[in-house]
Amino acid sequence: MNFWTKVASIILRNRYLVLIGIAIITGLLASQMKYMQFSYTEANLLPENHEANLEYNKFLEIFGEEGNLVILGIKDSTVFTPQKFNAWNNLVKQFDDLDEIDFTVSIADVQKLKADRNKRKFVLEPLYSENPKTSKEVLAIKKELFEKLPFYDNLLFNKETGTLQTAIYINKEIINTPVRRDFIFDKLIPIIEKFEKDNNVDVRISGMPYIRTLNAQNIQDEILLFVLGALLITAVIFFFFFRSYRATFITLLVVMVGVTWAFGFIGLFRFEITVLSALIPPLIIVIGVPNAVFLINKYQQEIKKHGQQAKALQRVIAKVGNATLMTNITTASGFATFVFVKSDLLREFGILASVNIISIFILALLIIPIIYSFMPLPKKKHLNHLEKKWIENVVDWMERMVRNQRITIYFATVIVLVLSIIGVYKIKVSGSLIEDMPKSTSFYKDIKFFEKEFGGIMPLEILIDTKKDNGVMKLSTLKKMDKINEVIESFPELSKPISVVNLVKYSKQAYYLGNPKYYQLPTTQEQGYIFAYTKNTNSDAGMLKNFVDSTGRYARITTFMKDIGTDKMDVIQERLKAVVDKEFPADKYTVSITGKALVFIKGTNYLITNLVFSLSLAIVLIALFMAWMFRSPQMIAISLLPNILPLLITAGLMGFFDIPIKPSTILVFSIAFGISVDDTIHFLAKYRQELMANQWKIKPSVYAALRETGVSMFYTSIVLFFGFLVFTLSSFGGTIALGGLVSITLLLAMVSNLLLLPSLLLTFEKKIANKEMFKEPKIKIIPPKEENID
Repeated sequence: MNFWTKVASIILRNRYLVLIGIAIITGLLASQMKYMQFSYTEANLLPENHEANLEYNKFLEIFGEEGNLVILGIKDSTVFTPQKFNAWNNLVKQFDDLDEIDFTVSIADVQKLKADRNKRKFVLEPLYSENPKTSKEVLAIKKELFEKLPFYDNLLFNKETGTLQTAIYINKEIINTPVRRDFIFDKLIPIIEKFEKDNNVDVRISGMPYIRTLNAQNIQDEILLFVLGALLITAVIFFFFFRSYRATFITLLVVMVGVTWAFGFIGLFRFEITVLSALIPPLIIVIGVPNAVFLINKYQQEIKKHGQQAKALQRVIAKVGNATLMTNITTASGFATFVFVKSDLLREFGILASVNIISIFILALLIIPIIYSFMPLPKKKHLNHLEKKWIENVVDWMERMVRNQRITIYFATVIVLVLSIIGVYKIKVSGSLIEDMPKSTSFYKDIKFFEKEFGGIMPLEILIDTKKDNGVMKLSTLKKMDKINEVIESFPELSKPISVVNLVKYSKQAYYLGNPKYYQLPTTQEQGYIFAYTKNTNSDAGMLKNFVDSTGRYARITTFMKDIGTDKMDVIQERLKAVVDKEFPADKYTVSITGKALVFIKGTNYLITNLVFSLSLAIVLIALFMAWMFRSPQMIAISLLPNILPLLITAGLMGFFDIPIKPSTILVFSIAFGISVDDTIHFLAKYRQELMANQWKIKPSVYAALRETGVSMFYTSIVLFFGFLVFTLSSFGGTIALGGLVSITLLLAMVSNLLLLPSLLLTFEKKIANKEMFKEPKIKIIPPKEENID
């Protein structure tokens, strides 16, 4: 008795124990689901020891979390009436009283810097002491603010459009915890909605904490959508093909247990749910259904052939179980290559995907034969789908093409290949933090509003280390920093920068009685007495500490970026770096450009490099697996070509349709390759069986393999196509692209495996048609003998 016949015997003789074991494991994994939690930080695509991460962490160590700013904006001419003006400022005071808020900055908080000539120091006075009661008073405040206080321009207002802005700084201790979510949903949004209703105005909200919270909620909502959508569509398609409630119910049971295991493993490994790991449960449904298609199809074919249930179930496990194990191992291997990427986000995705793919195979192999063993034999109507005329016509067409039109197939392949390569050269790379966010949501529209009015919402930080205590306040250092400011202001993609330079310019303006034309850095002659005023001033320490550390050694320049891709960011970085290299000698200063958005962009480039390695590794592993399995070097090239071609076509389509390479879309290639190889293995497994039955005659073996596996491959590819199409229901651009591209790639892979693969086998039959070249495989794909289980 060979190995797989023993496995069939053990499963069917111990079916009660097996079901109890599955129930216990499912219960234990379900108990781990309570440890699942959503990620409250941005996806960090870089390894911890990467230079960009080290620079960013150093910045956080000196100045603290920079992603704790929520901004409110209002563009409404009626806001400059007493009632709405006071209501707007009172709104901010409500937030000041909350424990979750560090501090706020609004027009009501504006302090004018004035020079006290007697005490030789600067003093701060409020812009206005009492709430204005008339329109005239409001307009006077507006005039002074817009015309005489350039320090606050682009911080609290846009004087060109009259838009007002308020900054709310959330407590840094809660910014990466669930408390942030509760604050956003339970306090911030309700307070603002009430204000909008009471005053009949539209308030815009943005800032990284707000965006991250709403984005995480979207991911949470979509998990359920994906799981239910994948279950529904695969069930409908499965029933359409098999016309059996029984088969559909068994398949749904298998995948629902698989989904429970998937959620359980996320909790067991204590992984956070991210935009990638959220794809695992529906992915398991989509991958699990084809396993059921092959197993149930084989069972029904056997019943139709001889009508013996025990014999049919034994052959299902022994024949299809073996080939399905190979296909699931190759798919899991494709995902497992992510483990070698140094990104935690991808490593976790790879671990979860590979573990769950093997799990869903085991569940299908155990549950399907066992449940059928308790049921009566399928009725004739359940087997009618095996003789459907339309599917026979499809298989006949494929056989005619392979038999008579091989030149046409090759010619079409070459044309498609050339077009695909042209498309590949058109592909762009995108490292945008917000590009994948739902375009229809109000928070995305608000992002665009702040980009237009204030230059962006994603912080870009420049950290300057003078290597000396109090080195920042040297006039020479300030002038060097001002050069960087000038470059930043030359880019429309960046907002007006803010740093200690702005404060020093404001000090000079205050010294000259608030005259706006003196809003500039002091000259060498002015430096001494203006800085003397600054040293005598204690009240500006609160303003200064946001831009300079307590030792006076480190300074920061903060600007905000629009939603730009890697190309524009590279240009900006090069220009900034050129100024830094020129103005800040490396022996006296250390200057680093950092910030969450920049780390993400660098992470995207890093990810692309690593995923090319990952995909290459997957191809090499599967090639070695084919060589080990079939023991024929020629079979490696013949089996890989039909699977690499669809990847090239997809890459070409991305180029022609302007779909950029980004963290979400680059996964398409690894996912699609891992799954598409399954069809190749099923075809070659049957092909080898037919070779032995036909005394190594290639032609009859190819046609027989095509006819028998063609139906199952067609069924599974249609299920996979529509299963991945579920992801296009997402509101995230990257997930939509992922679903659509994988669906197209798998459909192309099916056509390639059913037309190009058999054509290649026939064309190169003389090279692979002898026993010496096509040796006995290391793993017996199909058992040589049938053994019955009573």
